[in-house]
Amino acid sequence: MEKTLISFATSADRSSTNAEKYTKRQRLFGSDEVIPLWVADMDLDSPSFVLEAIRKRLDHPILGYEEMPRTALEAQAKWLKRHHEVDLDTKDLLYSPSVVASINTAIEAFSSLGDAVVVQTPVYAPFFKSVTSLDRVVIHNPLVQKDGIYKMNLEDLKARCDEKTKLLLLCSPHNPVGRVWSEDELNDLVNFCRERHIIIFSDEVHCDLSFAKHTSLLSLAPDIAVCAYGVGKTFNLSGLAISTLAIKDASLLERFLKVYNARHFGFGSLLSHTAFEVAYSKGDAWLELLLDHIKSNYDALADLLRNSPIKLTPLEGTYLAWLDCRALKLSDRELRAFFTSAGLGLSAGTSFGREGSGFMRLNLAISKEAMSEVLARLKKALCDG
Repeated sequence: MEKTLISFATSADRSSTNAEKYTKRQRLFGSDEVIPLWVADMDLDSPSFVLEAIRKRLDHPILGYEEMPRTALEAQAKWLKRHHEVDLDTKDLLYSPSVVASINTAIEAFSSLGDAVVVQTPVYAPFFKSVTSLDRVVIHNPLVQKDGIYKMNLEDLKARCDEKTKLLLLCSPHNPVGRVWSEDELNDLVNFCRERHIIIFSDEVHCDLSFAKHTSLLSLAPDIAVCAYGVGKTFNLSGLAISTLAIKDASLLERFLKVYNARHFGFGSLLSHTAFEVAYSKGDAWLELLLDHIKSNYDALADLLRNSPIKLTPLEGTYLAWLDCRALKLSDRELRAFFTSAGLGLSAGTSFGREGSGFMRLNLAISKEAMSEVLARLKKALCDG
């Protein structure tokens, strides 16, 4: 698609739709007037070329069962090769309705009741629930922050793991702290996990949204890696409930399929197949401009906060800003109220684990127009405070 046809200046109004981030405003923030900046989907129009392909498919009057087309998986494999230097065959890819569904399947496939699963906190909240709901034990391996940059703590990991530790859930790029793990960092993690016979599930759905070089775990450790990918984050298509799992190792795949096949995941909806294939086939220009737009929103936020007590964590990946608000000296309840009173509905840092205390997460994937309003409201709150 021509770049001149792509604009993120404005976006359609979602408040009259059944969008989760809008329908839950009253319950979560006590007001329908807050700008919802919490759920990690975009308030940007989905790509027009994807919508056009869906409309064209609807010209056919039958919407029956479909298999996941090989051409769709081929489009994804070519995209991952083109953008991330990952070599995949279509036989390595499995359909999944969501990353969380894939995580749950992996936990059941690679561990038993009472086994332990590592999560690196603060991290995407469903990681915790996936482990505990399946009667496994969560091992918290907190990230460490040095000069505002988060790093893995392998010494802590080594001390916490034992023979019951079977799986590590990696977020790469990391939500919410915005790190894109370097190849050296990932190699150190891989070497430890391989030595301890720990399988790594790598959630890489934000990999396209990287401002530093993203290294897929599959390119480093196909023998112990299971990776999740998808079009939802990159192209704002999460409502179509389609993602994929990539597994190259035959023994890992066999173990995974025993649980996967029993869950009858199927192949997803035919409209999701259409969107998935065309997004990966024609989405290069969209992604390039999207990254520029997210970076512009981040830079505008950074300019506003430069001399404020709120510190902005460097953004290497995702469209999620991680705000260090500890200098405000507010309790987590008071911190949430501060932003809500400003008309801004952010994710509380504590929802990502106790290490998120004093932090808030803000979704940057909004239009230029909406971002201007966010900045105005936040500026007023800081001045009034």
